[in-house]
Amino acid sequence: MLRLQNLIYHPPATPQPILKNINLELPAQKLGLIVGASGSGKTTILEILAGLAEPTKGQIYWRTKQLSDIELQQLAGLVFQFPERHFCGGTVLEELRLGHPELDIKRVKDALSEVGLDQISLNVSPHDLSGGQQRRLALAVQLIRQPNVLMLDEPTAGLDWSMRIQLARLLAKLKQHWTLLVVTHDPGELIEIADRCWTINQGELKPIEPVALNK
Repeated sequence: MLRLQNLIYHPPATPQPILKNINLELPAQKLGLIVGASGSGKTTILEILAGLAEPTKGQIYWRTKQLSDIELQQLAGLVFQFPERHFCGGTVLEELRLGHPELDIKRVKDALSEVGLDQISLNVSPHDLSGGQQRRLALAVQLIRQPNVLMLDEPTAGLDWSMRIQLARLLAKLKQHWTLLVVTHDPGELIEIADRCWTINQGELKPIEPVALNK
């Protein structure tokens, strides 16, 4: 269970808080979906959970343990929007081993298999993969770290309808073993696989039933 309690984020440079008293509970092995427009604060939630930003007030819990700033960096794996722009490895193998040179081939292949890339060559450049394959590789890069929560920022951005459907099916499969938190401005195909949904507007988070997003 991931729990955010009374979370506020108010940088000194902003006249108003970016996040206002956020409360969120996401059970393990479920997919949570946060829907909001650009600038609503949804990406900031992910950045705080990834330890990239420090909340002004509030607590973050995994199960019953309140997490420190250092522990937050171990909690989650974050897949950024357009993650293919952040690839640094010359090959798929190098990309998966960045920061983890000790990883053995079995661990690497297991991660690729989990995202449906078990047939690709480890020696191909990540930039030579298709758009859908690149998104899957970005997931594998985070999964290989064994995070408690896998977080995705606008995972369907820039994908055509068929790749969006394939990605939604993959996320539905992944939530059988992982806890997922996804933020997007366009829920689309993700609605059907979401277990819990929230809308966010000007830093205020409100729970909503997934079916209400179709209206």
